[in-house]
Amino acid sequence: MERDLAFLAPELLLAGAAMLMIVAEMARAARLVLVIGLVALGLSTALTLPVLDADTTVFGGTYRIDAIAGWAKLILLPGTALALLMARAEIAGRAREGSVYSLIVLVTLGALMLAGGGDMMVLIIGVVMTGLGSFALVAYPRDDAATEAGMKYLVFGAVTGSVMIYGLTFWFGGAGSTLFSELGALEGQSLILIAGLIAVIVGLGYKASLVPFHFWAPDAYDGAPVSVAAYLSVITKAAAFFAFAQILRDLPREAGWPFALALISAVTMTYGYLAALVQTNLVRLIAYSSVAQSGYLLMGVVGLGVSSIAVPAILIFAAAYVAMNLGAFGIIMAAGRNLDDLRGLGRTRPVLGVAMVVFLLSLTGIPPLFGFVGKVYLFTAAVEAGFLWLAVIGILNSVLALAVYLRIVVPMYQSPKADSEATPLALPLVVVLAVTALVTLFMGLFAGIFPG
Repeated sequence: MERDLAFLAPELLLAGAAMLMIVAEMARAARLVLVIGLVALGLSTALTLPVLDADTTVFGGTYRIDAIAGWAKLILLPGTALALLMARAEIAGRAREGSVYSLIVLVTLGALMLAGGGDMMVLIIGVVMTGLGSFALVAYPRDDAATEAGMKYLVFGAVTGSVMIYGLTFWFGGAGSTLFSELGALEGQSLILIAGLIAVIVGLGYKASLVPFHFWAPDAYDGAPVSVAAYLSVITKAAAFFAFAQILRDLPREAGWPFALALISAVTMTYGYLAALVQTNLVRLIAYSSVAQSGYLLMGVVGLGVSSIAVPAILIFAAAYVAMNLGAFGIIMAAGRNLDDLRGLGRTRPVLGVAMVVFLLSLTGIPPLFGFVGKVYLFTAAVEAGFLWLAVIGILNSVLALAVYLRIVVPMYQSPKADSEATPLALPLVVVLAVTALVTLFMGLFAGIFPG
């Protein structure tokens, strides 16, 4: 028991901090809530480092302490800290400010459950924890758009979650266990394997905003505060792919699930960019861009069990995606939600303009930025798994991505509006933009630190 608890120190610390944050919010001490959250996220990250090379399980195999879970913490915890700073810059002084910080930390705790889960029950707990907190975060503004977005998100999440739970019963019946490590027992039981897999794709595909389970994403991001949209677009999405990796690496490939996921990957990245091409609302444009990026991340999942760099590919691109998408949303927070709000930004505020160009080029996959390194790994994993055609589609969609992101870049360097005024940025937002820009620019040089 002591050994198990020691391995779970980061999660336990975060859970305890979340409780303290709720108590502090009851006292209406929003700044204290924020400080507790940031300190807890930093300490949890530090506690992850000593067990980063571990490859074991705790509590009877229900929770995994391995490379995926360890590196997921190093991606999700700092990403959450940046999201908290963004939220501070956007909602400081508003009612229920501390509740937002508390919910963000609780949702991240659920994301860690998804990333380390080795059992169907832990997977369900992770889905529920990330879902319930996310619904409340989206509806935080209490206006019509946020309420509608929150309701859509809630209904969609309830339905997909129910389907997943129902489908997992097939795997339990076929394997005789709720542990993912026992899924090999499904070999030769193709119908049961496929039934459970469809349910998992529905449940996690909704959280990862894969087509056709993505419909909630543009409305939810647009109705929520920008900082919440940024958080949901990276943390819960990345956690869903870490959960895919934990589950599918133990699933027999005989039923052809890699080909099915490859088709979903190709459709997701293509549809996401095509839909983004016609958007004038920046938040919705980046939302559809996020859908497309999910298609790329799924390429790494397709390579599981065949390609030795499938897991590193997922981890590297997830880390890059967290940085560049948070940075892009940070610029939106500073400039405005519509394309017209960006007009002249590159001339009046050149540093912000350059930063946005860096984030967009990295999302496209232009060398030597971090996003490029991640996509190279993803393409290699797909090719090693025998899906050369998927890598080709990914490369072609990178060209389409240029057309999407040029719709943002071109207005930034047009003549600014006559009534445009440069308002000073809040210090927390400056920190977020600086960190994400540096990671996007230079972290690709250090991709070798990732496992594999």
